[in-house]
Order: sequence, then structure tokens, then C-alpha cells
Amino acid sequence: MRRTLLTLALLAALPGLAQERKSKTHVSANGEYSVRLVEEKPGTCRVEMLKESGPAWQFTGCIGTVDDLYFASNDGERFWLLRPLVEKGSRPTVEKRGKRKVKVPGWANAVVAELYGRGGQKLQERRLQDFLLGSKELGEVRQMKGHFKWLEGTLGIPGKGPRLTDDAKVEFEAVGRKTYRLSF
Repeated sequence: MRRTLLTLALLAALPGLAQERKSKTHVSANGEYSVRLVEEKPGTCRVEMLKESGPAWQFTGCIGTVDDLYFASNDGERFWLLRPLVEKGSRPTVEKRGKRKVKVPGWANAVVAELYGRGGQKLQERRLQDFLLGSKELGEVRQMKGHFKWLEGTLGIPGKGPRLTDDAKVEFEAVGRKTYRLSF
């Protein structure tokens, strides 16, 4: 009986022992700011914009996951979120490209990059098809059962990983091998 009570007490204490998880921290191009997501426990998160001296600002909310990539602007007012592993979603769509109609897989409509302001407001979003247009490029996307991988240098996809340039742009290569740049 005593052993059973001890086991139950230990099991009840386990959720309280869960450690917070943090995303990888990326420093702004000028080296003044860095941004990260902190997951205190599943469903409870905060985004922190940090200066060398400590927190510049933060807001409560789970924007992305600790496995996503966050990039700070030089003024510390905005950040880009890149999602290297994206959940498949909606149904295929038919789009008009020039004079012809093209069937686009539903997962190509998934949001893969988002720009946020300091209060957590979304300022911009980019979908996979903004970066990979042709069927050949879309064919390079690594398909999994419920997710896909699209970003070189991440999750076992060879290539150079996403980075900040000296002129404060987020630069990366999608699996189609073309380089893209996102401005703050």
C-alpha cells in the first residue's frame, strides 16, 4: 500500500518537473537583439526579444514551435518565423497561370514563413508556393505522412541553413535550390 501511494505521488509530481523548452536563438544582423520561443509547458509559451542586458520585450503566445527558426530584426521590433517542418493541410486547388490552369497540391498552400511585430501581430505570411512554383520544384519537397520538409540545411536536407545577411535580410534556399531573401 505504501509503495503504491509513493508511486502515485511521484507520477502526480512529474508534470511539475517538466522543463521548459527553448527554440534556437538567432542574433540580429547588427548583433544587438536575439529572439526565441520559450515553451514553459505544452500550450503555454512566450516569445522573447532579448538584448545583451536582458529582455527587451516579450509576449505570451505559442507562435510556432521550439523546432521552428526565429530571426530578429536590427531594431528588435519584428521577427521572421520559418517553419522547416510543416503539417500538410488543405485540399488541392486549381490556379490560373497565364492561359492555362494548374492543379496545385493542398500542402503547397501551407504557410511556411511569417513576419510578426512586437505585440505578436502577424504582419506578413508566405506560403510554400511563393517559393516553389514549378512542379519540378514541388517534386523536391520531402514528403512524410502528415508533414513535409522544404528548407535546405534543416532536418537532414543537405545545403546551407537559413541565415541573416549583413544587410539584415533572412536568406535561405528552398529544396528547388533557389536562394530567397525576406526583408523585415
